[in-house]
Amino acid sequence: MDFIFMLTRADRTVTDCLEVLDTIKDLGITHIGFKDIGVDRDTLTQLHTRIKDMGATTYLEVVSTHRDQALASVRTATELGVDWLMGGTWIEETLNLLHDTPIGYLPFAGEPLGHPTRLAGNPDRIADDCRRAQAAGCAGVDLLAYRATDADPLDLVRAARAATTGRLVVAGSITSTYQIQDLASAGADAFTIGSAAFDGSLKPHAGTIRSQLAPVVGLSGNRV
Repeated sequence: MDFIFMLTRADRTVTDCLEVLDTIKDLGITHIGFKDIGVDRDTLTQLHTRIKDMGATTYLEVVSTHRDQALASVRTATELGVDWLMGGTWIEETLNLLHDTPIGYLPFAGEPLGHPTRLAGNPDRIADDCRRAQAAGCAGVDLLAYRATDADPLDLVRAARAATTGRLVVAGSITSTYQIQDLASAGADAFTIGSAAFDGSLKPHAGTIRSQLAPVVGLSGNRV
C-alpha cells in the first residue's frame, strides 16, 4: 500500500512546503502531493519540480466543491504536469481537460461537502460512484472514508474495493497506524496523510515532522 505524503494542513498547501520537502527528502517517500491553494503558482511550480527531481510521483488534489474552481484546478494540474489528479466530481469535463495527457484521474466517490471537506454517502452510493467512474475511464477513485458523515469508514472502503478494479486511494483524517493497517486489510491501494503529520497526531510526544512520518514510512514498505 502506497503512502502519499500531502504537504497540506486543513486542505491547504503549507506555506513552508519547500522547506518541509528539504527536511524529508531523504526519508524514502516516493509519493508526494499538494493542493493548489495555500501558496502561489510560482511556489507550486518550484514544489512540483523539486518533487520530480527527487524521483517521486506527484499528486494534486482538488479542494473546491464548486464546478468552475474545481475545473480551474484541473487546468493547473495539466500545466504543472502532475502524475495524478485527485478529487472533484465533474468526471466527464475533467477527463476532457486531461485528454492527451498521461495524468491519471481519481475522482471523489460520494458527495464532498464544505471545507475542510466531509463526505456524504452510504456504501451503496460509494459503490455506484466507483462503477460510474470506472465506466467513464477513470483510473480509480479518491475516497474520503474517515470524513464520512453517513457510514462507517471501513464499510465505505470495502464497498469501493468491491465495486472497482481501479486504484483506491483513501484520503483525509488518517491519524494512526491502526487506521493504516485497517485500510490495508480492507483493500485500499494507497492512503494520504497531511494534517496529522503537521499537527503531531501520529506521534504525539515527538516534535519533528521526520519523527511523525517515520512509523508511516515503515508501514508503507519504505525505510527511514
